[in-house]
Amino acid sequence: MARIGVQAMMLKSAVAELGAFETFRRTTEIGYRVAELSQIPLTTETVAELQRAGGELGVEYCALSAALTAGGINDSLEDDFGKIVADCRALGADMVRIGMLPIPALRSTDAVLDFCRRADAAAERLSDEGIALYYHNHHVEFAKVDGRYLLEIIAENSPHVGIELDAHWIARGGLDPARVIGQYAGRVRMVHLKDYRIAMPDAADIDAFESGDHAAWGAAWNGLVQFAEVGEGNLDWPAIIDQSVRSGADYLLVEQDDLYGRTVWEALEISHRNLTRLGFADLF
Repeated sequence: MARIGVQAMMLKSAVAELGAFETFRRTTEIGYRVAELSQIPLTTETVAELQRAGGELGVEYCALSAALTAGGINDSLEDDFGKIVADCRALGADMVRIGMLPIPALRSTDAVLDFCRRADAAAERLSDEGIALYYHNHHVEFAKVDGRYLLEIIAENSPHVGIELDAHWIARGGLDPARVIGQYAGRVRMVHLKDYRIAMPDAADIDAFESGDHAAWGAAWNGLVQFAEVGEGNLDWPAIIDQSVRSGADYLLVEQDDLYGRTVWEALEISHRNLTRLGFADLF
């Protein structure tokens, strides 16, 4: 049965402030007992606290995050391969995910194809260790290159890499999340549950328009597309979750890139409450 968890990018500030064990103690109190780890430096101390949270609180770590090359917060598959494998073994994770294309790879189709070749080689190397590699989309993967979506090109040219789909970014790319998830059935073990909300402009934004500050108004107008707690936006969650399960997803991970003034605990509680209300309590 699929399980709902949390994408721990949301928890990086809490881990820095409270430590990993206390952070995950709080997430389990809300009702989340599965996590995908991202943007949390996996130091020896942090891994030990995560192991403790697994043993004492029953937290499961479904996946770790890595970059293809060095330079970001996450470890690099090309430079830190042994550490990534060791961390997966220590935490019981059998998946690693790449959060996005390296920005320079967006320069050209040839650069994208080079990324695909290198990612596919890393996937085969991880497979020898019993670990699967996945690629996570944003909206840019729905840019069209020679009439095809970039995601289709990535999927075709890195056949050993699974696809981790994000409902919000699919919607922001102009497509129906449930349909895209169905398109990659059998290749999707993880789906990000992130809502898509259209906000109303606030009074200060309207004042900027009326005062002639059209740059400020333009920025506010473009910012009306927001991330949201699951169930607080416009996405059809019963359809998305049902299709995710039919497509073979094992983990449905709540994530929100911007909290708009709420604490991470408030945001996670709202998503948990709405998913329970929608009939998915048994997946926690």
